[in-house]
Amino acid sequence: MDVDRLRTSWAAVAAHGGQVPSYFYSYLFIAHEEVRAMFPAGMSDQRTKLVTALGDIVSHVDQPERLVRFVEALGRDHRKFGTQAAHYDAVGDALLATLAHFLGGDWTPALAEDWTAAFGVIAHAMQEAAARADQTSPPFWTGEVVEHSRRNAHLAVITVQPDSRIDYQPGQSISVESHLRPKVWRHFSPANAPRRDGTIELHVSSVAGGELSPALVVSLRKGDALRIGAPVGDRLTLPAGDDRDLLLIAGGTGLAPLKALVEQVATTEPRPVTLVVGGRRTRDLYDLEALAGLARGRPWLTVRAAVSQEPPADGGVETGDAVDVALRHERARANLVTYVCGSEQMVRGTLKTLAEAGWPTTPDAMRYEDYDSRGYRPSPPPRDPRG
Repeated sequence: MDVDRLRTSWAAVAAHGGQVPSYFYSYLFIAHEEVRAMFPAGMSDQRTKLVTALGDIVSHVDQPERLVRFVEALGRDHRKFGTQAAHYDAVGDALLATLAHFLGGDWTPALAEDWTAAFGVIAHAMQEAAARADQTSPPFWTGEVVEHSRRNAHLAVITVQPDSRIDYQPGQSISVESHLRPKVWRHFSPANAPRRDGTIELHVSSVAGGELSPALVVSLRKGDALRIGAPVGDRLTLPAGDDRDLLLIAGGTGLAPLKALVEQVATTEPRPVTLVVGGRRTRDLYDLEALAGLARGRPWLTVRAAVSQEPPADGGVETGDAVDVALRHERARANLVTYVCGSEQMVRGTLKTLAEAGWPTTPDAMRYEDYDSRGYRPSPPPRDPRG
């Protein structure tokens, strides 16, 4: 495979923007109508995810160390859709047809061979991972909502009891589907390290125009069932053997995976941890009581809170963005790793502020989740701190 040719051709196709997923799905559903039932009735939020992820993944096929865990996690996760080998063939056919359509005369037999081979490698890896996972875990779990706590008009903390234990690492995400919005799956990060009773705490903020999150916040009830997909992601997990101090900067429900990391540290080998959680207004600091309880009796843990758009109502809450508060109290140092989680705008702004303050932003020193409309993307492997 000529990887440069793959990347160049994908860039040329991606330049057509929204026309690309429109063509891809139109072709897929007409040529392979049997796959339509696997997708939600409304495609507005789904339409960009699959095709863009395919292009990103295939164009990085020469970086196995970057892709293998990501692609295998995708394979395990896609079992929840009932994905079979024929479905991979259908998606591959639609991808090649889409490329041929937009590349026109630049779509050569050699390029077609490259894309066919690259997609084949990815599809094979996903199917192999799915087959292995079938031996040890179900394609999805069913969980009962055992607690649903509305913290404000737009946010709920939901505790789910899966029908069997889900093995995940703090910092990972799980996908969730509800009868309220069939076939609409969204990723949420557990806000707790794995518990003996297996329960999982989810922090859900209602996204304006969102398909699933408003239903989970407003309409979901105790006793309702949720379907839960396999854990994915490694950007926000703690690498084995890394015992550096932690600075955790959270915005909104970006608190969830960072709170899980704190719980993980508490049950392993405590080390200095500072968690800074920020919101626009005091009401956005929805979990302060739980955080205070988490910090109680743990001198290695410091919790700070910040609001940026109103005077804080609590004397213990500081004024400013979470990153501003973090910089007031922390300094960059070799034995510190920083985790950032929140909205895309919050993460970008935080990284920019830290970089301007001279903070190291290499993957080894700064960890954050690159999650947007394209879905989870492969991340470079972190450096082993032990060398």
